[in-house]
Amino acid sequence: MLRYLTRRFGFLLLSFAAAMVVIFVLLRLLPGDPANALLSVNATPEQIAAAQRQVGSDLPVLTQFGAWVGAIARLDFGTSFISGLPVGPEIVSRLSVTLPLTLLSFALAVVLALVIGVTAAVKADRWYGVLLSGFSQLGIAVPTFWVGILLVWLFALSLGWLPSGGFPRASWSNPGAAFTALALPVLTIAIVMSASLARYVRTATLDVLGSGYLRTARAHGSGGAEAFLRHGLRNASVPVISILGIELSTALIGAVVVESVFTLPGLGSLLLGGINQHDYITIQGVLVVSTFFVLFVGFVADVLQRIVDPRLRQTVSGNR
Repeated sequence: MLRYLTRRFGFLLLSFAAAMVVIFVLLRLLPGDPANALLSVNATPEQIAAAQRQVGSDLPVLTQFGAWVGAIARLDFGTSFISGLPVGPEIVSRLSVTLPLTLLSFALAVVLALVIGVTAAVKADRWYGVLLSGFSQLGIAVPTFWVGILLVWLFALSLGWLPSGGFPRASWSNPGAAFTALALPVLTIAIVMSASLARYVRTATLDVLGSGYLRTARAHGSGGAEAFLRHGLRNASVPVISILGIELSTALIGAVVVESVFTLPGLGSLLLGGINQHDYITIQGVLVVSTFFVLFVGFVADVLQRIVDPRLRQTVSGNR
């Protein structure tokens, strides 16, 4: 297992390095010089040269890349071309909104998906089992922003129970106001994500319910619920864990859209602001943090699968 962890962690670092190359190259392939963000339309050649020296775009591309990688290794994300402020502290500040939004949405989606998926599988022959299965199919087809707009119309504009957007200036020093501001965004992401997750939970549960070892356990006197919890739950969770990893990564990406709908000052709004202002340093910083989060979640999901499933551990041992 230790050898697998070392190899998998090495693969994580290699993937992250490859992602950094892709991010850097794609941004450099975009038309225009990053220094243009600092210049007016009538800029003189001297002003253009000064702006290029300021942002470093006058240097060879490999030199720019090496300097950027070295800075990231020191956790230095550079300074924004537009605001003149360090990007690292800005990203940390925005994560105080995006991370709670992502994690709360994911936790709520998992709870909803387990209830809906297991009920839809166990009660597949009942009308509410069919209804829950249909809900998951419908939820996949609905865009996230549309669910957000619908919830704003219902809970903010019609009922007036929750704010339609924004985040308190006091941030988490006022937890009640912060949680209230995140309520609708969290519900928006959770509804869409739970619909997708419920399908996998339902399929995994149906596979376990039809398995021979579960029928054997019931033949030896175990009740249906007892046999499932003791013998089926672990097997049903193995394929779902990898999906959970993907969905957690998707929640972070979905937060970008939801933050725009609810005007939240999170990582997504920082990224969109950087794109609109052609602020390459900010864009690179946000993409690097998001990419590492996605890769790390995949790493954790793979390790958890091998901890839960003894067959995978035996496969790993056999490969040594």
